[in-house]
Amino acid sequence: MRPIAAALAALLSGNAAQAAEAAPRVAIVTSDVDRFYTLYDDPALAADPDRLAARYLADPSPGLVEFMALRRITPEKLAAALRDKPQVFKDARGCAAKLGKVRTRLIAATDRLAELYPAAKFPPITIAIGRGTTAGTANAKGLYIGLETLCMAKFIEADDEDRFVHIIAHEYVHAQQPLAQVESEDDTVLHAALVEGAAEFVAEQMTGSVAYPLLHQWAAGREAELEPAFLADKDAKAIGSRWLYNQQGSDGWPGDLGYWAGYRVAKSYYDRTPDKKAAIKAIIEMRDPAAFLAASGWQPAVAR
Repeated sequence: MRPIAAALAALLSGNAAQAAEAAPRVAIVTSDVDRFYTLYDDPALAADPDRLAARYLADPSPGLVEFMALRRITPEKLAAALRDKPQVFKDARGCAAKLGKVRTRLIAATDRLAELYPAAKFPPITIAIGRGTTAGTANAKGLYIGLETLCMAKFIEADDEDRFVHIIAHEYVHAQQPLAQVESEDDTVLHAALVEGAAEFVAEQMTGSVAYPLLHQWAAGREAELEPAFLADKDAKAIGSRWLYNQQGSDGWPGDLGYWAGYRVAKSYYDRTPDKKAAIKAIIEMRDPAAFLAASGWQPAVAR
């Protein structure tokens, strides 16, 4: 019996080791979405936004607790959103049904991040129902996604599954970046654009696409106009500029074009650095945007 017992112990030990290796590096928490729609299916609760919001927020996951604090999600504000935008929450169920495939692709993307950047941290990703105002935010504790808001942002990318994967990968890079941990109203265009552009570039390495492909499509062929303008505005405040935090944009420009400009600088740094892992590390761990710009070798395109 002893050889059989030893063999069984070895088999169990081997299976445990394989399971540990196969376990994803990152926890992707979607229980809040499941719980919301369970409550939503109760006609009495669906007809009473105040009760629905109170019940949903009474038993949040740890990630939703953090999301609530970061984005001021309260029962009163959620109830108001449920009353004012009922179709948003109804439509979001379609995106909720795709979270299984999103999860599989995000596990692959975070595995890729581990290859690209061995120092990566893997805080949990929480996908929850918010109040229809925030698609995603991140801090060192984790990443928090408002399913209903990201679901309706089809202007970013039409395919729901692709949009979730690419945006979440972008936001996950922010969880790694020192500069992304503190926001200031005094951040310059260069600072904000490089934080966002770095996230775009690394997310592309993780998933095969940037999070905001329409910016790249729109800017193609306009580099000689846009890049000198970006350089001229780099020291202006990001808030109130034509480059960032300007929603749908203005004067014929799309919103958040600084994401594209920052990506261009990050890509230039990567392309000219022989050691690609060192380049990814420098892009993520950037602390001095002006020094990074100088080191990137990036130069604005010129008209021919």
